[in-house]
Amino acid sequence: MDELDIEAVADPDLRDPVLVEGLPGVGHVGKLAAEHLLEEKDSEVVRRVYSEHFPPQVTVGEDGTTELACAEIHAVELEDRDLLVLTGDNQAGDNAGHYRLTDAFLDVAEAFGVETVYALGGVPTGELMDEYAVVGAATDTDFVDELEAVGVEFREDEPAGGIVGTSGLLLGLGERRGLRATCLMGETSGYLVDPKSARAVLEVLEEILGFEVGYESLEERADEMEDVANKIQEMENQQSGMPSDENLRYIG
Repeated sequence: MDELDIEAVADPDLRDPVLVEGLPGVGHVGKLAAEHLLEEKDSEVVRRVYSEHFPPQVTVGEDGTTELACAEIHAVELEDRDLLVLTGDNQAGDNAGHYRLTDAFLDVAEAFGVETVYALGGVPTGELMDEYAVVGAATDTDFVDELEAVGVEFREDEPAGGIVGTSGLLLGLGERRGLRATCLMGETSGYLVDPKSARAVLEVLEEILGFEVGYESLEERADEMEDVANKIQEMENQQSGMPSDENLRYIG
């Protein structure tokens, strides 16, 4: 296999599409948000991107069949405009791979006429929360103003260390191509998979792009993760002698 192999699966005509990225990261926030969007809306795979920069593995499906590690780009038709949704189980395992794969994703997006990119992810707080803010970064001040108008917060030097991986490079490389790009990051403890943070990010995206999704399945997952978090907190409190309301701290 070549370093990159892009499989063309379908070529629908899309109306004013935007790219929405949700790959694994902190709290799996972006991946959860993108997968939930695909579950709630009719979609079709248009491209699969294979690369030697992904882990050397296959996944095994419910029917026992295997699939080589890849990223998938789905087309989602909305009422007023369409989406290209990028998701998958892996990011690149090396720096060069991050650059080459992100360039490939942007090549596909531009071929479909994309001019705006929304990367979705999480920003770690190190503690459990009841309310989830969405923190943003964008490639131009006009975009910042538009996002602030729907409640996105912009904080200097946050996330600490910048935005790494595909989400960050979609902004950096996208801007060099003349694309408008933003990263929407839900606050998350960084400790567990976080469906509540994914919902907060999706709700912002809904308001920006003018669509609606249901949240029943995400709420069920959030209840499950809350039970897990409570059990972990109880175990840590017992081991450390902390009061039961002590916050979990982010490690990593």
